Amino acid sequence: MASIHGHEVLNMMLESAEQYSEKSLVEAINQRFGGEARFHTCSASEMTAAELVTFLAARGKFIPAQDGFSTHESKICQH
Repeated sequence: MASIHGHEVLNMMLESAEQYSEKSLVEAINQRFGGEARFHTCSASEMTAAELVTFLAARGKFIPAQDGFSTHESKICQH
């Protein structure tokens, strides 16, 4: 199974324009990419959806909002 870059998740969040909790984001990721999907970034690999959400949160990729968090295109590195 191919690994999916974390940018794909951030782009999914942008497309949806929704606010998420960690739980709802993991559920959305699993629904879109499948529960067995694995994810990578520039500095980490073989992450589950839950591990990716924790990783992205720790890297400041989410913007706090009244009902959870969202993201912005400026949070996605362009390489």
